[in-house]
Amino acid sequence: MENKGSVLMQQYELGRLLGQGTFAKVHHARNLKSGTSVAIKMIDKEKVFKVGMIDQIKREISVMKLVRHPNIVQLYEVMASKSKIYFVMEYVKGGELFNKVSKGKLKEDVARKYFQQLISAVDFCHSRGVYHRDLKPENILLDENGNLKVSDFGLSALSDSKRQDGLLHTTCGTPAYVAPEVINRKGYDGSKADVWSCGVILYVLLAGALPFHGSNLMEMYRKIGKAEFEFPNWFSPRARRLVSKILDPNPNTRISIPKIMESSWFRKGFDYKPMRVKMEEKDPDSLNADAIFGPCEDSSSAAEAKQDLARPSNLNAFDIISFSAGFDLSGLFEENDRKKEARFTSNQTSKTIISKLEDIAKRLKLKIMKKNGGVLKLEGAKEGRKGALSIDAEIFEVTPTFHLVEVKKSSGDTLEYQKMMEKDIRPALKDIVWTWQGDLPRTQQQQDDEPESSQLLPLQTVSSQ
Repeated sequence: MENKGSVLMQQYELGRLLGQGTFAKVHHARNLKSGTSVAIKMIDKEKVFKVGMIDQIKREISVMKLVRHPNIVQLYEVMASKSKIYFVMEYVKGGELFNKVSKGKLKEDVARKYFQQLISAVDFCHSRGVYHRDLKPENILLDENGNLKVSDFGLSALSDSKRQDGLLHTTCGTPAYVAPEVINRKGYDGSKADVWSCGVILYVLLAGALPFHGSNLMEMYRKIGKAEFEFPNWFSPRARRLVSKILDPNPNTRISIPKIMESSWFRKGFDYKPMRVKMEEKDPDSLNADAIFGPCEDSSSAAEAKQDLARPSNLNAFDIISFSAGFDLSGLFEENDRKKEARFTSNQTSKTIISKLEDIAKRLKLKIMKKNGGVLKLEGAKEGRKGALSIDAEIFEVTPTFHLVEVKKSSGDTLEYQKMMEKDIRPALKDIVWTWQGDLPRTQQQQDDEPESSQLLPLQTVSSQ
């Protein structure tokens, strides 16, 4: 297990833990030679192999190699040991933009400055054939000068990943920020989908709340599909016009980035100068991502396994990996009572998970009221003090063999629900649970190895000069 003060590769002294998720954690570190602060993202090789996420890690390396911009977090180098992958990245001191938004709406001029920097970064990405696909405040950092930095390219798509129709076909992104055409799973233009996400972010900055929310994902998706939202009364007329043009559910008529940059609201105080950005002109494959994974077994065959059930909802894999685990804006702005829901990840198929939930329901004498599309509705036979207890279990697909499951009380007594969860449901699920979200994975403390300094091999180094 990596400890504060330990040294990686005789180059980096590890500092405090900045954050962690199911598959990765991020430490502050110091370059022993230069004294420069960096952030080191540590990814567990075995875990990402087991759940078929190798391609996403390789993609993150390729994309970060390709994209160099003042408003994008820079990747300095990648290292690997027998059990870990280490991303050495620019350390951004100011924290997440999320932290500012969570305190409430921003002043219009402040929101405009952040939005101008975001659009500049996204425009640059698109010019290099890169689409981020998971833009949200949690993936946007601020440096010590208050300048915006876009991070987390694990879901980004290079332009050569398009099919012959020129459209991307993977459902990615965090639900509240996803464009309607992405939800429809009929293929989409990555640049237009990113523009939509930028519009949601702009709304959040100005309103301090999400434009689309609902009691469940399907309700949220319905509102997104119709662009069904309202403006708070403090939005200026020009801000309303711009947001309305961005949050156009029809991608063919949605405003483009060049048109956004021409709008009067955007142009205010924007001193546009063509940025002289140092870029790697080599092919993105020149950073040999394959070398990181060594002779490990390929897990693509598992990812291609067919399932008997209708596919559950598809969820952004890097939501789970995200090193700022637990930051879900929809919960914050929907005033969701965290005591009413629990989430766990599982490396079982959806069929196995549903079968297990049915067994538990039978044992607890709960009626299965509904079962479709990865959603089970369980209801108690007895009337409690607040009516019959009703529980929704919704399954989200990360890969075909890795899922996130949300168990939530939809009606009835909260205390009764909590008691049933702790006494009956959680213990009964233990053989299919990878980890409960918000808990430190059981195996992490036991299995994380000390940095193997003798086995660490430097891979291609991305020059920061």
